[in-house]
Amino acid sequence: MKSNKLTIYIFVALLLGIALGYVVHEFTSPTFIKQFASSIKLLGTIFIRLVKTIIAPLVFSTLVVGIAKLGDLKTVGRVGGKAMLWFISASLASLLLGMLLVNFFQPGSYIDLSQADNAGLKDLMSKSHAFSLQNFVEHVVPSSAIAAMAENEILQIVVFSIFFGVAAASLGVYAQPVIKTLDVFSHIILKIVTYVMNFAPIGVFGTLAAVVAEKGLGIFKFYIIYFGFFALGIALLWVILIVVGYVILGKRIVALLTRIGNPLLIAFSTTSSESVFPKLTEELERFGCKSQIVSFILPLGYSFNLDGSMMYMTFASLAIAQAYGIHLPIATQLTMLLVLMLTSKGIAGVPRASLIIVLATCAMFKIPPEGVALILPIDHFCDMLRTATNVLGNALATSVVSKWEGELGEEVLPAQLADS
Repeated sequence: MKSNKLTIYIFVALLLGIALGYVVHEFTSPTFIKQFASSIKLLGTIFIRLVKTIIAPLVFSTLVVGIAKLGDLKTVGRVGGKAMLWFISASLASLLLGMLLVNFFQPGSYIDLSQADNAGLKDLMSKSHAFSLQNFVEHVVPSSAIAAMAENEILQIVVFSIFFGVAAASLGVYAQPVIKTLDVFSHIILKIVTYVMNFAPIGVFGTLAAVVAEKGLGIFKFYIIYFGFFALGIALLWVILIVVGYVILGKRIVALLTRIGNPLLIAFSTTSSESVFPKLTEELERFGCKSQIVSFILPLGYSFNLDGSMMYMTFASLAIAQAYGIHLPIATQLTMLLVLMLTSKGIAGVPRASLIIVLATCAMFKIPPEGVALILPIDHFCDMLRTATNVLGNALATSVVSKWEGELGEEVLPAQLADS
């Protein structure tokens, strides 16, 4: 009941935020709009920052405990291998779907070249250097575990936690006091999650009000076709993921979607996958996934399994080429898919990472990189869809691997939670 109430509050906050943003955009001056957006955006910033304080300790403690409970390197390798099989398959399906949709519907030909956001492009250009080969490696391999946690570098935390967990597992009984301490610590962090989630409606309200006040709902009249085709692609991707999930999980797919409804709505509203990581961990365990599987798979998924972002990167890159009348042979497009498959790994936690990858890819394939400015005005609304899709993909990945491992138990019902 408490979870259902929170979902209702978040949905109401979403609608109120849009309504307030629309009123401010339509009936106030540009100066006031700028001040209003800057101020009310702080509500969303507060919520996201509260969540980010939880992520590093939660990922470290749960992943280490999960690996230690898995027992040995053989089990870790087997579970990790199954996870990577899902991640790679889902990523390829997402990339290919984006390519097929763009080639069939030609959404780039409808983009209005006069609507480019050149100011936003400059900001992206300043960040795009982070995806050179050297900096990519530095982004993956930590030089300091403490620095990785301080900066919320999820993939670096995952790498360190895997080493720590494997080492702890190899020491057996000798390391049990540390594992038990981290297990208790992770439960304390999850308790904090319940407190932080109470701020979610306030964060959603502030985020949406700021965006709509700045851009207005009128932005859709320029990009309705582009956004519509992308939304269609996301809908098809959801169908594919849910159908595959149904084949593996059976009728329990309905219970899973019900469980993750709250995290999906928060992710959609805030455009932040990180904001629901703790809550998603909790809901997947209540769904019946064993804690050691969730602790191992979910952090990996946040780095390697970003289905919505993958589809968008293909969709946006090829749409920009179409906007400039550049024809790319199918062989070149397939090469682009492979490049995106590699360069997109480890981008979790990087603001507007999908667009930075698109920018770098356009430059690599001789597509005018300034074309990214054409899709910036509508990007926030596209980001809402791709973020929610990323959350769905990771929830399915964790549940499916749990099923493959024979570790998917019965759903924990509210009454059982009250008794425990």
